[in-house]
Amino acid sequence: MTKVSVLFFGATADEVGDREVDLELPENSRAEDALARIVERFPRLAAHKLLFAVNQEYASGAEIIGDGDELAVFTAVSGG
Repeated sequence: MTKVSVLFFGATADEVGDREVDLELPENSRAEDALARIVERFPRLAAHKLLFAVNQEYASGAEIIGDGDELAVFTAVSGG
């Protein structure tokens, strides 16, 4: 198993009720698999347009998640 830290920012932290949780994933999971597991665990996040990063770099979803990696989940923000 791969253990990662998931950080939540802005509205995602409000929905989850926490700023950080640990998540265990099968080895060789992709970032998109991790995000799906997070939304499964916190279904209220499904209502948001989510962006995520792996080790402080925006993720496309195809990245392989390694043990000890850090995932950040946040909502898309538009300005004007």
